[in-house]
Amino acid sequence: MAPDYLGQTSRWLERAVIGLNLCPFAKAVVAKGQVRMVLSEARDAAGLLETLGVELLHLRDTPAEATDTTLIVHPHVLTDFLDYNDFLEHADALVGELDLEGVLQVASFHPQYQFAGSAPDDIANFTNRSPWPTLHLLREDSVSRAVDAFPDPDAIVERNIRTLEDLGHAGWRKLFD
Repeated sequence: MAPDYLGQTSRWLERAVIGLNLCPFAKAVVAKGQVRMVLSEARDAAGLLETLGVELLHLRDTPAEATDTTLIVHPHVLTDFLDYNDFLEHADALVGELDLEGVLQVASFHPQYQFAGSAPDDIANFTNRSPWPTLHLLREDSVSRAVDAFPDPDAIVERNIRTLEDLGHAGWRKLFD
């Protein structure tokens, strides 16, 4: 039986992203049902790029009240973080090709996410670790409104790292037991 990719991603969103308040903007869009979750069956980067294009256009053409953000979960392709990281250049290029720069952006989450200069097991990496490789499509205007409404958006990253340091690896694993 195949893993429940979207179910596991939903639990991560609920327990880590919202539960630990890693993204203070996520709770509202989840509560309003404005998050679209898509399971990509792509088996190569070209197939994922095609899925990404379809979802970028869908988000562009859908009112924010219906879908404010999209998560593309792609468990069968770019499972290696370095390959995934390289792919992000192609994702950004596609945003430009579709004339969506300044309208939509692509954020990234991966089970092996690693910030430059950090050790693989550094707990800070877990701020961007999802159960499956995931592309997060965001509306620039929604991001701007959320950041403007937050008193000190630059403090989010530092707060998240402190939260995860306090939680530790064992606490992170316990979130999903």
